[in-house]
Amino acid sequence: MTNSQQQQIFESWLQEHKGIFFKIVRSYSAVPQDQEDLFQEIAVNVWKSVPNFRNNCAVSTWIYRIALNRAVKWSLKVRKQQERESDEEAIKVLQPVEEKPDERLAWLYEQIQKLDEVDRSLCLLMLDGFSYKEMASIVGISESYVGVKINRIKKHLTEQSKKM
Repeated sequence: MTNSQQQQIFESWLQEHKGIFFKIVRSYSAVPQDQEDLFQEIAVNVWKSVPNFRNNCAVSTWIYRIALNRAVKWSLKVRKQQERESDEEAIKVLQPVEEKPDERLAWLYEQIQKLDEVDRSLCLLMLDGFSYKEMASIVGISESYVGVKINRIKKHLTEQSKKM
């Protein structure tokens, strides 16, 4: 595959599936600068993966796998970095983003950010209408465990919404 072909495929994927990129980025980072960094890391990883794609799954599934894996690794890296920093600037970065006009959506993303990596991933996949079987394949857990975790997530979010 030539660089030109790889670039064309990547650009079409980015255009067609940009919603996946932005959902994952927004769910794993609250600070705009971090969102930009994570987006770039995901985009680079997706671009590098183009030659390895063999059409044995949907493009969206492929992108989700790459993006979620990168976001989880990025999240761990950021968490370690934040643990090492103890100054006031680090504390400011951890504070929630100011409310936006669409408070309900902002609240939902804030709640999703508080979930652990697997629950966050499942929540995003559920919102995009993936089946339990597809979610299990992407995340690497059993289909029945996906159901258990989804029910727990729904219960948790319902309880949190009552506190609003």
